[in-house]
Amino acid sequence: MPAPSERGAALRGLRRPCHFRPGPNGVRAWDVHRQIRLSHGLPVQAVQGVPLGDIAELNKNGWFEHADEMPKPRAIIDHVRLMDAADLRRPVILSADGRVMDGMHRIAQALRQGRTHIAAVRFAQDPPPDHVGVDPAAVPYD
Repeated sequence: MPAPSERGAALRGLRRPCHFRPGPNGVRAWDVHRQIRLSHGLPVQAVQGVPLGDIAELNKNGWFEHADEMPKPRAIIDHVRLMDAADLRRPVILSADGRVMDGMHRIAQALRQGRTHIAAVRFAQDPPPDHVGVDPAAVPYD
């Protein structure tokens, strides 16, 4: 696992993370820091964890779905760096329907390491989004 200073370097310069999902009134966005706060106290599925094979996002273009063009090698390398910095001790956050709301780099790193399961928490009911009907590139990050 990278040292804390290396993890910090991988995260420097990144905008505040958001989780995006389409909705009936346009794209919905959740502030990941708020999701983490709201998920405190949820039971962690950690003994065996969630099977990576059950995580549909591993077979979807989530990291680049809002980009105007195909991903370039530099963008892929940036994601690999984030995977290297991922702390697999932190549980990923799943929505009520089992979709990933936070932790895709941890999930990808777990798969890359040959793991079959990952610790997760799951909302019984999804928190309301922080933004609705937004262009992902225009979401304010404060």
